[in-house]
Amino acid sequence: MTFFEKIITHLSYLRQPAKRKMIQLASTFTNLEGIEVGGPSAFFSFKSAFPIYIYAHKIDGVNFSTQTLWEGQLQQGNAYHYYKNKKGIQYIAEAANLNEIKNESYDFVLSCHSLEHLANPIKAIKDWSRVMKNKGRLVLVLPDKEFTFDHKRPITTLAHLIEDYNNNITEEDTTHFDEVIALHDFSYDNFVSSQQELIQRTHHNIENRAVHHHVFNLSLVKELLAYCNFEVIHQQTYPPFHLVTVAQKI
Repeated sequence: MTFFEKIITHLSYLRQPAKRKMIQLASTFTNLEGIEVGGPSAFFSFKSAFPIYIYAHKIDGVNFSTQTLWEGQLQQGNAYHYYKNKKGIQYIAEAANLNEIKNESYDFVLSCHSLEHLANPIKAIKDWSRVMKNKGRLVLVLPDKEFTFDHKRPITTLAHLIEDYNNNITEEDTTHFDEVIALHDFSYDNFVSSQQELIQRTHHNIENRAVHHHVFNLSLVKELLAYCNFEVIHQQTYPPFHLVTVAQKI
C-alpha cells in the first residue's frame, strides 16, 4: 500500500461515514491471501467502498469461462490482474466446483454480485468454505433487489435454497426462468431493452450466466451463512444497490 493510497483511503474514511466500517474491515486483510469468485470487482478496488485490493497480499480469481459478459476474454494461469501491478492465478471453473484448489488454501473468499447468478448457492458456499483456512472470512456482496430489475420478484426462502442443495441442482437449472422474464423491469437493465432480448438471453443462460436465479435480502444472507457454518461479523446496505456481508468460517 503506497503512501498516496493510505492518505486517500484515510480521507475517504473521514468524509464518508457509510464506508468507515468496510474500510476498517478491509485493513484487517493486510498481507492475507484470498480468491475472488467472478471478479475483479470495482467494489473492492482503491477509492471503493471496501478497498481490500490495496491491503491483501495476493488474490487469485475464478470465472466460469474464458469469455464472460463482464470480464471479456480471460486466460487461465498467472493472469488475474485485479489492481495495478497486482496479479494472481486465474482459474476457469464453476464457482460451486473448485476442485483444482486444495482444502484450506486461502485466508478469505470474495464474491461481488456473483452468488445471485448461481443456481445452487449452498453448494457454492460450502465449496468456498472448503478452500478457506480455519476461521477464514467471506466477503459477500449481493444486489439489493429494491434498486435493481429484480424489485418485483419475491425474496427466495432458505427452504428453497436447501431444497436446491439436496437435489444437487446444476447451472443448467431453468426453474426461475418464467419468473425472471415475467417480473423483469427493463428500466433497470442496461443490457437488454425488450422482452424478446430478455427471453433469448435467459434461455442461453448456460453460456452467458446472466440470470439471477435467486433474490436476497440481508436476513436471508444471514440465514444462509448460518446454515453453511459461518458467523456474520458485519452487514450493511451501501448505495446504489449493494447488500454487504462479512462472515467468518466457524
